Amino acid sequence: MEYLPQDPAILVSSINMLLRDEEFDTLESLCCFYDREPAELMATLEKEGYVYSEAQKQFRPIGYDD
Repeated sequence: MEYLPQDPAILVSSINMLLRDEEFDTLESLCCFYDREPAELMATLEKEGYVYSEAQKQFRPIGYDD
């Protein structure tokens, strides 16, 4: 993958796949590779209803773990 998708649903799926398949160890390393700021990416996806779980190493729907 040469760039991160713009569509929020595809972006979440892509990030979770890259982290799950151990292409990247952390969200920070993934963001560094794609020249994105982790805080900006998390803020963008939070607006779309997703929050990053450090324990699970994935974006999850807000309220999923409640």
